[in-house]
Amino acid sequence: MKILVVGGGGREHAIITKIKQNKNVEKIFALPGNGGIARDAECVNIGAKDIDAIVSFAVENAIDYCIVAPDDPLVLGCVDALEEKGIPCFGPKANAAIIEGSKVFAKNLMKKYGIPTAEYETFDDMDAALKYLETAPIPTVIKADGLALGKGVIIAFTREEAIDAVKSMMCDKAFGKSGERIVVEEFLEGPEVSVLSFTDGKTVVPMISSMDHKRIGDNDTGLNTGGMGTVAPNPYYTPAVAKECMEKIFLPTVNAMNAEGRKFKGCLYFGLMITKDGPKVIEYNCRFGDPETQVVLPLLETDLLTVMQAVTEERLGDIEVKFSDKHACCVIMASKGYPESYEKGFEITIPESIANNVFVAGGAIKEGKLVTSGGRVLGATAIAETLNDAIKASYAMVESINFENSYYRRDIGARALKAPEVK
Repeated sequence: MKILVVGGGGREHAIITKIKQNKNVEKIFALPGNGGIARDAECVNIGAKDIDAIVSFAVENAIDYCIVAPDDPLVLGCVDALEEKGIPCFGPKANAAIIEGSKVFAKNLMKKYGIPTAEYETFDDMDAALKYLETAPIPTVIKADGLALGKGVIIAFTREEAIDAVKSMMCDKAFGKSGERIVVEEFLEGPEVSVLSFTDGKTVVPMISSMDHKRIGDNDTGLNTGGMGTVAPNPYYTPAVAKECMEKIFLPTVNAMNAEGRKFKGCLYFGLMITKDGPKVIEYNCRFGDPETQVVLPLLETDLLTVMQAVTEERLGDIEVKFSDKHACCVIMASKGYPESYEKGFEITIPESIANNVFVAGGAIKEGKLVTSGGRVLGATAIAETLNDAIKASYAMVESINFENSYYRRDIGARALKAPEVK
């Protein structure tokens, strides 16, 4: 089989690493891929949002199966365009990807179908939003409606911060068109949990839960990022919580999308908060999370391509999807200065002994060498019998990887270790 993976980050590298294990896979193309992915797939310089070029390449190269990984091409209809040419895909069509493409749509869907989430108001007029903030409960959460690289969410702890956030999104266009509409949301408290799930629109198979670390600094300080590290499973996601989520959130969401004529097939990501009133949805994503994928997929024991094809063919309920009962930790190494300005072009050295457990996000090949080319450069993932051992092993990997101006958090997994469920 010839496989095409659309995307070029650490998430895509983790997917490709897993797909390679299927003995029927002869060739993997990555569009556009990156310098690290080039170790495991043939990278082609076609952007993930260039739908016409992606489809042309897939047709010309007789691709047997395509995995569309990032949010942008999914929302833009990449799966629709490929399937029109007879190329089977993993990922939702555009009318289902809207569950991430519009936070207003997602919130209204949850309200309509009684799926637990934070109270909210939506605005497309800045003056109306500012008027609402005069009496809104503080702290509050301000969200850009559209896609914003995972950064279009601001938690405002004062009324002034809330006002600044609204003006930044709606007046200064900090997130472009994505901020033309906003959601002002109730501030929830409790442990956060990420649950990726396979679904074919009928069956929902949750993957191992995980815990992301969004802030740039230790102890969850500083600016929001795309994610600085993850651990799995998340100790706050107990069997009782999992059962409640399946009954009140997972299945109702898939059923709601079906009722709206928007069958969701692919990876549906549930960003949850375990509040005192039970689990509630913070956000949906229409694809694998990044960097959650880097800890979840290494724990998957069933062949990934087999699962994906079952999703595409709507027979997910006919196969068994198994995960390891071990623990995983991924520490992200970033360029110093991220998520603001940073330098690029520094050579990256990764010991060969751990190369298969390092997922490159921001790397390029220059003069035959792997060099930094992005803010989040790579993720080092370790698996162990206990969470503590996985964390130690991941940091040992990080210590053996070198590039100038590297930066990483020193406390990935520390919050999880404090959970009462951790032995």
